Amino acid sequence: MTPITPLLQATQQAAATVRRLSPARKTDLLNQLANVLIDHTAQIVAENRRDLDRMDPADPKFDRLKLTEARVQGLADSLRDVALLPDPAGEVLLEREIEPGLRLKKMTVPLGVVGVIYEARPNVTVDVASLCLRSGNACVLKGGKEADFSNRYLVGLIQSVLAEFGVPKAAVTLLPPDRAVVNELLTAVRYVDIIIPRGSESLIQFVRKNSLVPTIETGAGVCHTYVEASADLAKAAAIVVNAKVSRPSVCNALDCVLVDTAIADRLLPLLTEDFARWNVEVFADEMAFGILQNAGYTNLQPARDEDFGREFLDYKCAIKVVDGPDEALSHIQTYSSRHSEAILSQNQAVIDRFLAEVDAAAVYANASTRFTDGGCFGLGAEIGISTQKLHARGPFALEKLVTEKWIVTGNGQVRW
Repeated sequence: MTPITPLLQATQQAAATVRRLSPARKTDLLNQLANVLIDHTAQIVAENRRDLDRMDPADPKFDRLKLTEARVQGLADSLRDVALLPDPAGEVLLEREIEPGLRLKKMTVPLGVVGVIYEARPNVTVDVASLCLRSGNACVLKGGKEADFSNRYLVGLIQSVLAEFGVPKAAVTLLPPDRAVVNELLTAVRYVDIIIPRGSESLIQFVRKNSLVPTIETGAGVCHTYVEASADLAKAAAIVVNAKVSRPSVCNALDCVLVDTAIADRLLPLLTEDFARWNVEVFADEMAFGILQNAGYTNLQPARDEDFGREFLDYKCAIKVVDGPDEALSHIQTYSSRHSEAILSQNQAVIDRFLAEVDAAAVYANASTRFTDGGCFGLGAEIGISTQKLHARGPFALEKLVTEKWIVTGNGQVRW
């Protein structure tokens, strides 16, 4: 296989041109890219169909891979949203005189070259490119083979707009889909400044263990919703259904429902009609199994230990009956991936305790976990949801694609 080092070198060189772009120029570039995506919607969908034709529609990745006219429109809208956001680079964070005539300034600067490894998500191609360009960074993209036709076409469109604006095409580089290039990317410390894996837990763990380049995790989502004894049951049922079925293949979808013992026999039957409509397979503990079975729900399996802490990415979920907030919090602490967790309750003291104690990037009271998203949070777009605590947590978006630089100016000062 041909080494990718020349590609990485070219991207590093192109990063200097991106850094020199003015905020206004970057805004114009992203708006033009949005126009180009809309103008080429039919071709984008056609190339995406070539990828979809190679995948089983029953595969949970199928929905993540799929691009429709509406989703292309969404990508274009996201580009325009990012273009409207303040440029995070060039902000002066601190300025002072440390001795007469010697001035100190701390300011934000682009990271440089951002490497992203992802799977069957062609929308990530556009999201990453837009966020990196807006923040003054170049990027190296390693997409999965499942989305290769889509990714190549999208990057071709992006590079055509870069050329129109006098920016080297290598500012957004798509690597070959072969897995063999990953190890070379992970050790390219001279050319790549940060690696962000986005995908399965196995991908993230592989990158963590093998990367010499600094890494930021965008972790898997094992998301719980705890329905506490005082919850409004009609609202709770609607939230649980939404969190599970609105788009089950994404990381902010519900994986496990925790139901208080006091309301289990009233809440669980409320789920059966909508769960049956969406053919949700439920992995239930002993008490939940009995209640659902008596309510006539048939797509039901006894839960095993491994069904808790499992990211389903499909029309499947686990249900466990718990004896109050203590057991719910203990379960979440044991099985959470620290992505998004929710409580449905009308007891403010219990809500406050849940929000304070749960260790996750996003915690919710009386709302669906499906809102954990850079666009929903007003960040324009995201590279992923970071579940770690250093540098970035939650939606990894524009504001986190910068680092700091200290600038010191004097007129001949020395220090002995």
